[in-house]
Amino acid sequence: MPSKKSKYIIWFNDCSGKDYLQVGGKNANLGEMFKLGLRVPPGFAVTTDAFDLFLDSGGVRNDILRTLSQIPMDKVKALEEAGRQIRELIESTPIPEKIVEEIRQSYKRLCKLCDVPDLPVAVRSSATSEDLKTASFAGQHDSYLWVQGEEEVIRHTLRCWASLFTDRAITYRNQIGWPQDKVTISVGIQKMVHSKCAGVMFTIDPVRGDPDKITIEGNWGLGESVVKGEVSPDHFLVDKNSHEILERTIGPKSLCYQLQENRVVCMEPSVEKQNLSCLGDEELMELVRLSKIAEGHYQSAQDLEWAIDVDLSFPENVFLVQTRPVTNVGKPKQSDADIIIDMMSSLFRR
Repeated sequence: MPSKKSKYIIWFNDCSGKDYLQVGGKNANLGEMFKLGLRVPPGFAVTTDAFDLFLDSGGVRNDILRTLSQIPMDKVKALEEAGRQIRELIESTPIPEKIVEEIRQSYKRLCKLCDVPDLPVAVRSSATSEDLKTASFAGQHDSYLWVQGEEEVIRHTLRCWASLFTDRAITYRNQIGWPQDKVTISVGIQKMVHSKCAGVMFTIDPVRGDPDKITIEGNWGLGESVVKGEVSPDHFLVDKNSHEILERTIGPKSLCYQLQENRVVCMEPSVEKQNLSCLGDEELMELVRLSKIAEGHYQSAQDLEWAIDVDLSFPENVFLVQTRPVTNVGKPKQSDADIIIDMMSSLFRR
């Protein structure tokens, strides 16, 4: 994999936790997983330095701060209008050419590495406020799947930058007292997994908060349907020590996101697939193994996203595409109801 670290581009295999301020929480964690030898799709980060140069070179930063300072944060309509204006401003402002050229060259290297022209990639927001142990910014910013070609990668990088100022992100920062002028964002550009199935995994029982259990949920196709809570997925509860499958529930899986003619579409699986487990036991156990390595490294319960590649053979087809800490672990005096609410919120706010 390429190993190049510049002010504006850092490859995942060169990232680690110490690069957090340059690449954001999501990308820093991807780098840490690479160093652990976990199976992570290759890619690179467009750094926060690139975003800061973009804001300053076009005078965008001052316009954003001026717009935000003029709205009362308790006025929903005013906030929505301010957010729309800021996003349109960002998406219509040209990126400095030296950043554009570095993104182009890095994308070309990624295509060459994977031996796929116009490689499909995920373009993913990775803010410095994301994936913290003290606040759940997960899901406040946007990511885009199956993006192909240099121009589209550049366009979706702008869209990720603009999503730093979605209505929900502005409101959430205001609610928790996070200064609007102290936020910045990186963008991860990562090879797409051609997913047979995908989903989420907690290295804890999200219902009872039991740290000796691993919970895995999945659906056919891309993981968006599970991440967004749009479907009743297959559900597995596994003993972390013995690896015994304690619960296995086949969900109805009434919709999924699949690739069709080089675009992602939402569709209804066949009746046969709806009643069939999306994960085999072999794949399930490999996910358990990988999740335990991640948890051991971070020394805390992890909330992971995974995908199984339809084009590869086992075990090379089992990928982790994200990990973050479970923020509610260790909170005192939580009832079972509180645990359920917090954990499900963590799941659905991606």
